[in-house]
Amino acid sequence: MLTKLLARHTSYKAFFVVFFSLAVGSISGHAKQYPHLAVIWVDAHADINTPLTTMSGNLHGQPVSFLLRELQDKVPQLPGFSWLKPCLSRSDIVYIGLRDVDPAEHYILKNYDIQYFSMRDIDRFGIQKVMERTFEHLLGRQQRPIHLSVDIDAFDPALAPATGTPVKGGLTYREGMYISEEVHNTGLLSVMDIVEVNPLLGASQEEVSATVNLAVDVIASCFGKTREGAHIVFEELPTPSSPDESDSEEQVRI
Repeated sequence: MLTKLLARHTSYKAFFVVFFSLAVGSISGHAKQYPHLAVIWVDAHADINTPLTTMSGNLHGQPVSFLLRELQDKVPQLPGFSWLKPCLSRSDIVYIGLRDVDPAEHYILKNYDIQYFSMRDIDRFGIQKVMERTFEHLLGRQQRPIHLSVDIDAFDPALAPATGTPVKGGLTYREGMYISEEVHNTGLLSVMDIVEVNPLLGASQEEVSATVNLAVDVIASCFGKTREGAHIVFEELPTPSSPDESDSEEQVRI
């Protein structure tokens, strides 16, 4: 249903849900409309285990393996998934924020030459350079629609505690906002997912509010809100229509 809905519409979409396995449907649907799309995957986890390598058995740790063409000989046919066809090549995706990667996932990333930036890379290069390299990799040869998938656990648990699989040492608020702002500035953002915001897992109302407000800030930045403030378009300053107007009692307020 989600796939058909996305394929029917071309306007900007945002999906705000709990489970990251949503990306299987949202990216598949997006690719039906834009087969040449690019994916930026912001997450603490790679979510690229196959059903044969997963240690947890959780589907939300496997979506990318179902989407990549290069892994299809490693993914068995599962009941109920006959509708799902691979729609991405390894050069179509870039990871940002990785810091909890399973052994099989690390093998896949390295041996299939998938571009990723771990938190160590962000520490080494800085978030500006990471975004420059991300866009160079995805957009260097052609401009194409961007699908942004954000797992809230990409952020440090101090900022986003109400989530299922928090991992310490994550993105700062400033790094996360910079990613969103830069994606918006490309003018190519077409669809975004923001997931794993789970109010049931907050230890207090403060933790729930902090996590939800952070997710809202990410969405707002993707829609164009900046830390300089969201302003109306201002093309030029007004000038007095007559020499006396600037001195009039109506115009001057002290």
